Amino acid sequence: MANQGPAYYSPYPTATYEGVITPPEGKALLLEDIVDEETAMRECARVMLTSENATIFPGPQVLYGWNEEAKKKAILIKEMAEVLNSKMIPMYDYRPKYPKIDAEVEINPNHPNLTIWHNNIKAAIFIGVHCHYANVALKIVRSETDCYTIAICGLSGHEDAMATLRDQHSSELEKFIKIAKEVKAELGK
Repeated sequence: MANQGPAYYSPYPTATYEGVITPPEGKALLLEDIVDEETAMRECARVMLTSENATIFPGPQVLYGWNEEAKKKAILIKEMAEVLNSKMIPMYDYRPKYPKIDAEVEINPNHPNLTIWHNNIKAAIFIGVHCHYANVALKIVRSETDCYTIAICGLSGHEDAMATLRDQHSSELEKFIKIAKEVKAELGK
């Protein structure tokens, strides 16, 4: 009885079943390839700057000023959105919103595909989302939409994102913004 169990409920296999793993320290993941962090940052910026309705989904780890690092990241994420010409949709409350969420206002990790479909989002950054919720949301988005997902993670990253940058803190966000400005200039945007 092959192909039984939770991993096969999705119409598409999860990334780990496809052999994709999170990158080692100092590296990043682009689709299935382990690359240098700067290479991934450049590609992430390019995708966000050239995709329809690019959106950043900030989570509670950056939306609430629970420590100085969170406050600094929140300011940097706002600057990142401006540089990338992207919208922001908060992912501030993980509780399921049944029977229906307001897909124009927020994203729900239990139904992120609804928000992405409703807003026709073709590229998205998940940042400041607790890993266990990001994993659920990214698996759904990967199997149910054509959205290019980018995980900017403070820990080890997420294999179900199309691109993942791991160990990202304020200094790395500052580096990403600098690179995004360079890519934006190169693209003439």
